[in-house]
Amino acid sequence: MAKPLIAGRVPAILPDKTAISAAGPAAERPVLGGNLVSRIALAAAAASLFAMPAAADITIAHVYGKTGPLEAYAAQSHTGLMMGLEYGTDGTMEVNGEKLVVIEKDTQLKADLGKSLLAEAYGDDDAAIAVGPVSSGVALAMLPVAEEYERILIVEPAVADSITGENWNRYIFRTGRNSSQDAVSNAVALGQEDTVIATLAQDYAFGRDGVSAFREALAKTPAKLVHEEYVPQDTTDFTAAAERIFTALKDNPATHKKLFIIWAGANNPMGKINAMDPSRFGVEIATGGNILAALKAYKELPGMEGATYYYYDIPKNPVNDWLVTEHMKRFGTPPDFFTAGGMAAGLAIVEALKEANNDTDAETLISTLEGMEWQTPKGWMRFRPEDHQAMQSMYHFRIKVDPAVEWGIPELVNEIEPIDMDIPIRNTR
Repeated sequence: MAKPLIAGRVPAILPDKTAISAAGPAAERPVLGGNLVSRIALAAAAASLFAMPAAADITIAHVYGKTGPLEAYAAQSHTGLMMGLEYGTDGTMEVNGEKLVVIEKDTQLKADLGKSLLAEAYGDDDAAIAVGPVSSGVALAMLPVAEEYERILIVEPAVADSITGENWNRYIFRTGRNSSQDAVSNAVALGQEDTVIATLAQDYAFGRDGVSAFREALAKTPAKLVHEEYVPQDTTDFTAAAERIFTALKDNPATHKKLFIIWAGANNPMGKINAMDPSRFGVEIATGGNILAALKAYKELPGMEGATYYYYDIPKNPVNDWLVTEHMKRFGTPPDFFTAGGMAAGLAIVEALKEANNDTDAETLISTLEGMEWQTPKGWMRFRPEDHQAMQSMYHFRIKVDPAVEWGIPELVNEIEPIDMDIPIRNTR
């Protein structure tokens, strides 16, 4: 695809009249000929062309945990971001003639490093927009940097409610789902009559925010939350936690007893707890969606229900069709959970720049992004003006097992649209 000429740039001056015809009639004579006046006129015209200011590239910084326990999420997020920029610009990686340049910075999942790298991106690299990070803990450290430099940070895919809640500032926009969207959609899927639920989550911002939001959402359903269990992120032995959960549930007279697991990254406890045979206490495991590698453990739990952010075969729209086709062609696998999120962020950036006519001033971008609607692999999203959280559909699923597929398939039960979810506005600023 031919790329448009970048505004303010000119082709190299060649020693013939075709390259310099824009300089005017006096320049239509060859450079090495004509009288002195003509040569002076030509030189002046050429100098004026080179003096025209070249259009600056628009720098986007992807500040994310390329290495560490969440590197699988990070790789998907970056692939999605680049494919979103590609799709949004019809393959040119340019908006209105200006080139998009993406720089990468690895937080290594360290909050202090993420904070300093974002400052470096804004201050030294002059990034107009930053995207990331993967970890909620790192994201919380990065938020004040965006406010200090008065630059846009699009949070993708960190989930904690506090990012667009009490720690939010007006320079923060989030394309990823938040803990409340996870929680409310799972409460819709699991909150049946005569049901009691226990939770198991990681003991940090993602896990605690997730349970807090789930507790609040579940209170609006007939189901009851009766026990909460938190364990360190690096836990590998879940025996003690599982026994406390089973004790809390086994003698409850409710018809349905569920253990809802909220987990990110390695050491997912679902398979290990399932191996303890919770069914002997009448306990069923439930959880939200996850990446394809984690869905392999779901194959042991046919019929398990929950709500997910994305599974490649669920949304039906042209953007997702392109993503699935191209990802299969390039990588030999379907796009994953966080690939869709990265693409949503890339598409949001392109749409905002187009609407703002490439004005990267933060105030212009804020006014453009607030309330903006755009198409993503999940369908339409909209940045809620009050807290800049992207409103989006979630998907109630039931696990189907197909011997030909190496993971449990989240088969769509129902699309849970934004209008079906009461997502609290938690920011206080």
